[in-house]
Amino acid sequence: MENQRLPSFRQETAWEPSWINVEAELVRVAQPRKTNLSELKTIKEFKQAELRPQVSEPDGQMGVIPANTQLQTALSVTLGSETQAAHVELSISTSNDTIIRAILIFAEGIFEGESHVVHPSAQHLTGRIRVPISPPKDVPVDLHIKAFVGYKSSVQFHVFELTRQLPRFSMYVLSNPATAPEPVSHVTFTINERVQRVVLWLNQNFLLPEDTEVQSAPFQICFTSLRDSGTLLLNMKPNGEITLRTDDIDLAGDIIQSMASFLAIEDLPVEANFPKYFDHLRKVLVQVDDSHSVHQKLTADMADQSNLIRSMLVQAEDARLMRDMKNMKKRYTELYDLNKDLINRYKIRCNNHTELLNNLKCVNQAIQRAGRLRGMWVVTGKVKLYVGQS
Repeated sequence: MENQRLPSFRQETAWEPSWINVEAELVRVAQPRKTNLSELKTIKEFKQAELRPQVSEPDGQMGVIPANTQLQTALSVTLGSETQAAHVELSISTSNDTIIRAILIFAEGIFEGESHVVHPSAQHLTGRIRVPISPPKDVPVDLHIKAFVGYKSSVQFHVFELTRQLPRFSMYVLSNPATAPEPVSHVTFTINERVQRVVLWLNQNFLLPEDTEVQSAPFQICFTSLRDSGTLLLNMKPNGEITLRTDDIDLAGDIIQSMASFLAIEDLPVEANFPKYFDHLRKVLVQVDDSHSVHQKLTADMADQSNLIRSMLVQAEDARLMRDMKNMKKRYTELYDLNKDLINRYKIRCNNHTELLNNLKCVNQAIQRAGRLRGMWVVTGKVKLYVGQS
């Protein structure tokens, strides 16, 4: 048997070369080099600007400013003039000959739309801009400031961003106790703290011309409100007794809340005396009692008139069915007059109800104000309160 040769199968594999996009690879390799060169150029420009006392005109147009340029802010109290009311002034300035092209301030509850833009004209560009601020309430506010800094010929500007806090009682200016009228109302409490801690609280919550340095008690400090020219007197004795004299019960509550929070006081006995406010509250409570009495009387009268109208309507219908036109006309005339009187009494009742709601709102506000003093509310001319953290 002849040997048969099996057919041999040879597998051939075709290897295709993986072509590399040379142009894309060159771009990828050259990109970091371009970035490094750009950063190096920027660093050289700032180094040259720092070494030169003045920036040249072309560099100023490109937005190059000295590297040591700083944005400085200051807060002060301005008493105002005939054309401008008293306010807090925010001063923003640069540390060299650069100018401020525009300022954008974000603040909650101070500006309309919660933002304010100052954009001086090209003829009035300087390195300092003053912004008047009048916070409506005694609350601390964060002022988020963005300033565009450069030169008068600049086309591009550097943007400086910073945040400055407006103190809680910034609308009160330091005044002379001898010339300020003394309030008749006061709040008295005793704390076990050093005088320096109270002075530190004053520096953080008021805009003082300079840091108040008090070595020991007793001491007295006086402020005048920029809103209503009211007087605030703070007196501290050596035994830690503090007396706040002000006719504004809201201000007294805010100061007690702020001081108790700063000094971490949990329990504080307070004695308050606000004669004018207590007299007003007494009148409101009397009006509430009168409104309740009138309301009950009007309700009873309207119920009687409703029954009378029901009876008169039946009589008028009986006269109509009996064709007694004379009595029917008489009954319907009386019914019309009675219904008109009932409508007038209803209007009186609505007005009385509105007045009652307004008086109850005043009582509720008085309770809330007492809550700011943290304690029981007793209308006896003097109020003793026990203040504690809620």
